[in-house]
Amino acid sequence: MSEGGAVRATEGRAAAVPGVSPVPTAAVDGASEGNRARVLRAWAELLRLPALFTVPGDALAGAAALTARPDRRTLFAVGSSLCLYEAGMVLNDWADRADDAAERPHRPLPSGRVRPAAAFTAACAFTAAGLALAGRGGRPALTVAAPLAATVWSYDLFLKHTPAGPFAMAAARGLDLLLGAAATAGRARPALPSAALLATHTLAVTTLSRQETRQGTPTAALAALATTGALSWLVQRRPSPGLSPHRRSPDGPLHGHRGQPGRGSTHRSPAPLTAALAVAYAITTARPYLHASLNPSPALTQQAVGAGIRATIPLQAALIARSGATATTTATATTTATATATATALLTAALAPVARIFAKRVSIT
Repeated sequence: MSEGGAVRATEGRAAAVPGVSPVPTAAVDGASEGNRARVLRAWAELLRLPALFTVPGDALAGAAALTARPDRRTLFAVGSSLCLYEAGMVLNDWADRADDAAERPHRPLPSGRVRPAAAFTAACAFTAAGLALAGRGGRPALTVAAPLAATVWSYDLFLKHTPAGPFAMAAARGLDLLLGAAATAGRARPALPSAALLATHTLAVTTLSRQETRQGTPTAALAALATTGALSWLVQRRPSPGLSPHRRSPDGPLHGHRGQPGRGSTHRSPAPLTAALAVAYAITTARPYLHASLNPSPALTQQAVGAGIRATIPLQAALIARSGATATTTATATTTATATATATALLTAALAPVARIFAKRVSIT
């Protein structure tokens, strides 16, 4: 008898036994699909997928800080950033699984939907992939990615619950921006001011997140609100076109400030796009921060932290936009740099509504 005939005969005998009915194939397939959906949902929560949309802007802002056009190496930097970010997300929950069992039992690890061994393995794999992608972006990129990965692991395993925790998280976000600069242009120092602004925002949000699971004080939310106001102003202060005598253009030669040889760059009024993005950044966080300061309950604090994470996107876009008219040597180069920065800033800003939609399905914190 063939294999198919034996199966049909067995099904027929099962159907003939009183009180026993064969399980419909559709029901089995439905249960299998349901299990797969639950597994995917658990991993989406563990990876905090909506937060991923806050990552690409780091590398793009780093490239823009050197007025460099994003290229293939920038994409490697973005891929590296995404992997290292997810390594941090998974490792964070793995390290906190005992605390989450008491404070957040619904999370994937304490609820048993994801095994701790699988989470730790994933964190290691994401880290290895992130470093490999950085290596494809060039030695300068790998030189930044290595301390970035070390910072991520140090934060999750050792520094998170210490006073140094928020500073480590801020350093990681700043290094992520420098990774984009190093991969795209082979150097990162000119991107330090942008990295400092982004790191300051991250410092405020991370400090606020420390009271997500308990009744806190208004101090952290008020500090985050003040930080947002200061950064909204600072991000609009962009250099006038031209280079200081100590800054190299992406093409290599040294240039002085255009029209003012030998002098450092000055500041001028922000472009409309930069101003609009700065306002969008402030609006994203102002109301949630204010509510959390008036009532620092866990629920309102979590909402404020989520808003702070999403606000990273318009801040990145503003940093990119303000770089469009920096240091170039000709009017044509200025126009090209401005157009590139504008397109990149708008593309980055477009990630914000997408992140908001996904955050309605999967928690961003």
